[in-house]
Amino acid sequence: MIRSVAAVLAGIVVLTIASFAIEAAADPVVLRVFPDALQVGAPLGHALPARLFMMAYTMLSVAAGGYVTAWIARSAKVWHAVIMGAIEVALTVYAMFKLPHQAPLWSWLLGMVLLVPAAWLGAVFRVRKPSVHRLSPS
Repeated sequence: MIRSVAAVLAGIVVLTIASFAIEAAADPVVLRVFPDALQVGAPLGHALPARLFMMAYTMLSVAAGGYVTAWIARSAKVWHAVIMGAIEVALTVYAMFKLPHQAPLWSWLLGMVLLVPAAWLGAVFRVRKPSVHRLSPS
C-alpha cells in the first residue's frame, strides 16, 4: 500500500517538476517566436500557438509521470498511472475554478480529457519496455 501511494506521488512530483522546468526554459523562447500572437496584457496562455506548445509539453510531462509511477509500482503498474492521471484531472478542475482567466475554457477541458491517456501512455511505455538480459559468461 505504501509503495502504491509512493508511486503515484512520485509520478505527480516528476510531472510537476518536468512541466515547470520546461515552462521556465520555454516561456522566453515562446515570447520571442510568437511576439505578435499576444495581445497587450494578455496571459501567454491565451495565444493559440503558445497554448498548443504548452499543451504538448504538459502531456509529455504527464507521460513522464506515468512512466515513473509504473516504474515504482510493484503491481498493476498501468492502473497506478491511470490513478495518477485522475488525480491530475481533479487538480486541474480545482485550478480551472481558482484561475479561470489563465487559459481559455477549451484549453482547460482539452487538458483534462488528455491527462489520463497521457499518463496511461507513459505507463505502457514502461511496462512494454524490453528487458535487457545480461549474458553470463559460461
